[in-house]
Amino acid sequence: MTSTSTVIIETKFPALHFLKRGKVRDIYEVGEYLLIVATDRLSAYDVIMPQGIPGKGKVLTQISHFWFDKTKEIIRNHVVSTDVSEFPAECGPYASELRGRSMLVKKTKPLGVECIVRGYLSGSGWSEYQEKKSVCGVKLPAGLVESSRLPTPIFTPSTKAELGVHDENIPFGEMVRLEGEAVSKQVRDVAIAVFNKATTIAESKGIIIADTKMEFGILDGELILIDELLTPDSSRFWPKEKYRPGGAQPSYDKQFVRDYLTSIKFNKRPPGPAMPEEIIVKTSELYREALRTLTGRNVD
Repeated sequence: MTSTSTVIIETKFPALHFLKRGKVRDIYEVGEYLLIVATDRLSAYDVIMPQGIPGKGKVLTQISHFWFDKTKEIIRNHVVSTDVSEFPAECGPYASELRGRSMLVKKTKPLGVECIVRGYLSGSGWSEYQEKKSVCGVKLPAGLVESSRLPTPIFTPSTKAELGVHDENIPFGEMVRLEGEAVSKQVRDVAIAVFNKATTIAESKGIIIADTKMEFGILDGELILIDELLTPDSSRFWPKEKYRPGGAQPSYDKQFVRDYLTSIKFNKRPPGPAMPEEIIVKTSELYREALRTLTGRNVD
């Protein structure tokens, strides 16, 4: 497998009503539903790289579907179907491109914050802890090291920035101000419950979920889980057998790309640099390995 394998960087479906293009997903309106198509685009430091990662969009879609199914008893989600044969007729001409990488979902009113749950001390959380012994205002015990497991998972919301702008961590009180107390507390409790269940499942398969980002929306007055869920794009996945606190961990996610960008002193501003073939191939293999390890399936 090489980077010359079929890669979808951008979709163009003239018969469908295009809504917007995100870092990874292209979104269309199909009657009363939305069609979310996961491309093979890769973003790092909120910058979209010029090359795609073979199979990435299919991995993200299939892992999300796996987790939406596993957590539906905790909270409803927006998935209507991931089976292209069940999509509205106007999607038919694009079935080959949509297969394995698309979800037909319910329309919701998304909340204005990203909902992050951390079970381990890593990334921006580790940086803040070194300075303040807290993460997003949540006080933590002294003596923790990089990648330490936290005493209990913590909920640390962030702003939802526009494309190309960095999200910023905010204290829970700021989320309450933005979204209201009742909704904020419900989101916090549900997000932690979803994280705890996913952690138990993933660890039984040899994967540590260090942290993850979730998104929620409101549908007919009810809170539901939307977007993607517990993928290598929205989470830090670590091989359990290689876990050693006290430094950075081997990872199934795009940390491999971040490490490369750090090595070339990338300035974290567009445009993204071209990546060597070996970086693309290795990253694709890591995404596919995460899917196999969690679900026992290969990319369709």
